[in-house]
Amino acid sequence: MSTENTVADRLLEDARKKAAKSESPVLGKVALIVGAIALLVSPISIVGWIVGATALGLGAAAVRRPAAAKQAKIAMALGVAAILVGVFFFTLNVAMH
Repeated sequence: MSTENTVADRLLEDARKKAAKSESPVLGKVALIVGAIALLVSPISIVGWIVGATALGLGAAAVRRPAAAKQAKIAMALGVAAILVGVFFFTLNVAMH
């Protein structure tokens, strides 16, 4: 009987760890920081595109976690904005030359 309780306790502890990990807002915070950096570097077109796409990817991964959903959506919006600003500056650069 004690073996079953030990196994059950271990399974319960693993389930709690997994649930705590899925509730962690860390990925949302990271996505938000990357989105802000993407917007700052977006005038450097290719860097803005790469970092903006990274913010979109991290935001998409974080939006599945309820604790980080709002931050993830903001990060995704910042990523899209960074890509658009990067496209604008790339087009402006091509038009000037």
